[in-house]
Amino acid sequence: MMASTSAPAAASPAAKPRQDAKEQQDRPVPRIRKLDEDVVNRIAAGEVIQRPANALKEMIENSLDAGATSIQVTLQSGGLKLLQIQDNGHGIRKDDFGIVCERFTTSKLQTFDDLSQISSYGFRGEALASITHVSHMSITSRTKDSPCAYKASFSDGKLVPAPGAKNAAPKACAGNVGTVICVQDLFFNVATRRKALSSASEEFNRVADVVSRYAVHNAGVGFTLKKQGAGAADVRTLAANSHLDNIRAIYGSPIARELVELLLERDQLAGERVGLKAHMLISNANYSSKKGTFLFFINHRLVESATIKKALESVYAFYIPKHTHPFVYMSLEMPPQNVDVNVHPTKKEVHFLHEDAVVDALQKAVEEKLLGGNASRTFTTQTLLPSAASAGAAGASQRQQQQQQQQQQQQRAGSSAAKASGAGRGNRVRDQVADHHLVRTDSRLQTLDAFFKPSATARFADVSRMEVEKETGGEPARLG
Repeated sequence: MMASTSAPAAASPAAKPRQDAKEQQDRPVPRIRKLDEDVVNRIAAGEVIQRPANALKEMIENSLDAGATSIQVTLQSGGLKLLQIQDNGHGIRKDDFGIVCERFTTSKLQTFDDLSQISSYGFRGEALASITHVSHMSITSRTKDSPCAYKASFSDGKLVPAPGAKNAAPKACAGNVGTVICVQDLFFNVATRRKALSSASEEFNRVADVVSRYAVHNAGVGFTLKKQGAGAADVRTLAANSHLDNIRAIYGSPIARELVELLLERDQLAGERVGLKAHMLISNANYSSKKGTFLFFINHRLVESATIKKALESVYAFYIPKHTHPFVYMSLEMPPQNVDVNVHPTKKEVHFLHEDAVVDALQKAVEEKLLGGNASRTFTTQTLLPSAASAGAAGASQRQQQQQQQQQQQQRAGSSAAKASGAGRGNRVRDQVADHHLVRTDSRLQTLDAFFKPSATARFADVSRMEVEKETGGEPARLG
């Protein structure tokens, strides 16, 4: 008798997690270590600088805080190879070069209480430091009191010797009042981030979108964006332009002429003091686009607000076709103590008090503006080209002649049938196709009068009268 042997049963799926948990319990307790400063800075840089557009946004805000009236941006490979910004602001002192790119160094904030009254764009002092940890950066700056400009190179937040130089101290050079920041090889030491980015053209479009938004809002500041080596600029606005002029220059005249201006001021909403001021340029009911454009600024900060966007789209849903969107530029101003700007690493979102009341007031104001401007609507028509019109007229004339010949043949056939039917019957001759059965398919063929021809009716009456008089011996007959 043979003994039967069985294979060992396979471990159940639930047994493996229990084994892993048991192994972890058997391991020694890991020690908590303090991360190296370089690791911390690179992690922080990855949160603040996500792509070239984020780096440029931070540098544009620094230029605006410096009081610049002219900002020029130059890109190569969508900003990955070269990202340069030049302004005519107040510049950076030579003594500040040593700490300008260190983390948490800023000229806009001293105490935490200052954060509740902040009116500048920047306040953390992280932007330039984050950029230096993922790129090679150089800064050239000159103040109005300095006889010359100074240039220095930075890496990992510190001064480093420039290529070919022996020390890292700022070097004197020629330059205009203002600052030039040159960022090269962005994300050269973060291979995963660089591979995850889009193509150079897509990154350039993102940068162009950021420049366009700031250019529209900052009337009084001239913006220029171009690719390195290109003669013409992709975005260009003048310092003397208004908000509407900048929209026309960037987004085109078809959008600009469909915009209406809306001003709103509310000191109190829902019994609370809000001090709200709103300036808006919104598209009317004649404009709609498959891809909407929403430019939102709160206390001059470029932000995103899903709540405000959804509220405005719900209003436009009654005026524009389905699956289309409007163009909205909105600038809100409210007391700084009502706005919390420190809620997002890239500062693209803010929180503010009495949000529901503010959104409701904006929604009602936009609805009243659209309702008042809905009395007149514009519809686009297309006129025929001269060649097409002449060809259509020639064809219509030929078709009209053919139709008249067919009617004459039908009339002659009707007259012959009436004569052959015999006298005294008094039957009226009818056409094979009644007039009220004919349909005019082209406005250039005939008019309504063509369907009621007095001459044809008179001929039918004469034929009937002659037949009756012949039968009655020449006496006049009464047709009735």
